[in-house]
Amino acid sequence: MRNQVQVCISALFCYIGLVKLVRWCLSRRERSLIILYYHSASGKNLRSQWLYLCRHYRILPLAAALEELRTPAKETLYMRDRRPMLALTFDDGYCDNYTHAFALASALRIPITIFLIPEYTGLATTFWWADRLISRAQVEQVMFEGYTYDLKQQEECKALAQIIDEHVSRAASKADYERLLTALCELLAVPASALLKEEPAPLLTWAQVQEMEESGWVSFGAHTLHHADLQRLTDSIEMQREVGECRTVLEQQLRHAVDIFAYPYGHIGDYGCCVVKQTGYRWAVTTLPGRNTQQSNPYLLHRIPASANRHVVLMATEVVGIWNFFTRLKRLAKRIIRLCHERIHWNVRYTNSFGS
Repeated sequence: MRNQVQVCISALFCYIGLVKLVRWCLSRRERSLIILYYHSASGKNLRSQWLYLCRHYRILPLAAALEELRTPAKETLYMRDRRPMLALTFDDGYCDNYTHAFALASALRIPITIFLIPEYTGLATTFWWADRLISRAQVEQVMFEGYTYDLKQQEECKALAQIIDEHVSRAASKADYERLLTALCELLAVPASALLKEEPAPLLTWAQVQEMEESGWVSFGAHTLHHADLQRLTDSIEMQREVGECRTVLEQQLRHAVDIFAYPYGHIGDYGCCVVKQTGYRWAVTTLPGRNTQQSNPYLLHRIPASANRHVVLMATEVVGIWNFFTRLKRLAKRIIRLCHERIHWNVRYTNSFGS
């Protein structure tokens, strides 16, 4: 219901010309870059979204867009094509990035960037499924196949996740998968209702990555070796390995430099930014919403979430930041109301104290 209301309001914004006006203002203000990020490419509206973006935005490969963002305007296409710059990205490397996104990008001749997780690329199951299941565990230790795993230790969690992934990949039917899920939820004390819809999905293979790379329409970035949450990693050596070796493996596979990093889960942690810089990346993208300008921190670049199932009019308003504006306005209103309540409460206490 809420989504339908948002679609209706977004359609109104498009109809009255508000979206067009905001987009025009963006093209006349300081140069900026909008970065969208998807995960899955399976969705009924991906084509209509990208056709809309092709008409109204200048879509560039992410690396090229970042280079242009930092180049003086007179030396770029910006002076001839004033449409706002935009880059399309995908996190994690799902197989449908090949079957859906790559096919569409090739047909429409628009570039995309995919952030890969080397240790999971080519596996039959989705890395985050087991990771998320373990992260929601209500126990600190669990015994599985005769071994006790300490869930407070990152390496132990990683080892358990790999074992779970192997079991999931061997599930012969939907019934086997559901029985396995129920057993794992009981073992980890996780409510089954919280994960029943999060079924594993296949990931890209290196052969698919190579084919997309050779097409010229797809570029790749790094997303850590094992989709590690940098906010949870306390071992600096492990963090360096997750970030640095990810780059090394990708460069070996792709045979060229990999300069862009995406923070898993959008979590940067206390040292993530420094580690990414130290390991040789030139840029890093977050999940913080907003546009990027020449003054943006190259290791804290903003992105706007996207979904292949989102209605095109809703996406149109989100890309220009209209809904984000209302979100900030709502937060400001709540803050003002809270401050007013605190002020009233303080006045009442002061009056009562003075009166007594």
